[in-house]
Amino acid sequence: MPTSPIVQLLLALIVLGCAFGVWKGDLPERVGALIILLNAALTLAVGGLLDDHVGYLFNMVLDGVTAVAFLLMTTQWGRLWLGAAMLIYAAQFALRSYYLVTDRPHDNLHALINNANFMALVICVVVGTIVAWRRRAALARS
Repeated sequence: MPTSPIVQLLLALIVLGCAFGVWKGDLPERVGALIILLNAALTLAVGGLLDDHVGYLFNMVLDGVTAVAFLLMTTQWGRLWLGAAMLIYAAQFALRSYYLVTDRPHDNLHALINNANFMALVICVVVGTIVAWRRRAALARS
């Protein structure tokens, strides 16, 4: 478990944002929120079990698979937030690839980009859920 207060706050925001998506969202928001939660849980669980290099490769593959899952969801449901989440996971994959290929140690830039990516994912889920919620409310009024 990460000991940094910033990372712990970010994890709490991920859980709260995804819980909001599962609670108030339509099917795409629920599935997307569950995928993000699964990604975060696997990253934490496997990251603690494997050594640094193998764990980093696992996380890179996990981000790529998650980006493909969001690509499939975007083509099926066509929600803007799903496309944004797909691009964010693709950026996360590129970040991990860059640091792996160049064999750079994790520095403050890596942490900043990584945290910004996950904060953007929370924003995507919350905004997508609010839009779906408002759409349902407008349909119920008419």
